[in-house]
Amino acid sequence: MKNLFRLFIAVIIASSLSSCGYNSMVQKREAANSAWGNVESAYQRRADLVPNLVNTVKGAANFEQTTLTDVVEARAKATSVQIDAKDLTPENLATFEKAQDQLKGAISRLLVSVERYPELKATQNFQDLQAQLEGTENRINTERNRFNGAVQDYDAEIASFPEVLYAKMFGFTSKAYFQAAAGSDKAPTVDFGNSGSSTGASTNTTTGASSTNGNQGGTGGK
Repeated sequence: MKNLFRLFIAVIIASSLSSCGYNSMVQKREAANSAWGNVESAYQRRADLVPNLVNTVKGAANFEQTTLTDVVEARAKATSVQIDAKDLTPENLATFEKAQDQLKGAISRLLVSVERYPELKATQNFQDLQAQLEGTENRINTERNRFNGAVQDYDAEIASFPEVLYAKMFGFTSKAYFQAAAGSDKAPTVDFGNSGSSTGASTNTTTGASSTNGNQGGTGGK
């Protein structure tokens, strides 16, 4: 009799969880967490290219040591900022994005400096890095967009009725997502001067990635 009663209670609880959208909230939370892992992987890929980039350019005669040092230090800082998917608050995400932007800026300045070394630019190793960096920037942009979509879907779910009545009870809290920066609706590019400009090409990597809602502003959440 007791076993039947316990089974009855278990069925009631399972039915209640299903009716309040618990399973859906879990699925969407895990989708957002998975998307964050892909974002981290994409940024890590860029960081992994830095040692090869530094080793490739530092052999050039009289190459600016300060520029190389800035890149190495920015990489160390960027890779030191790690955020668990459970702690995606606006403040934590802003710290992460700031460190990543500093690394991107340091790499951009290094690539501008390379314009003064045509023999270095012509090497196969540097050209390979050019392709890999450009591909990585596109991948970062793509994964940020996917992450934004997953988070906005999850945040909307836990803020909807009747889920909003149960979300906090079961530990579901909103997550921050990337906001679009001005001009981030355009695909990021890395120009190494292949266009043949007489003044040398500038390095133009788009800062940030567009969020799925296209809002402009800083890092934020719901």
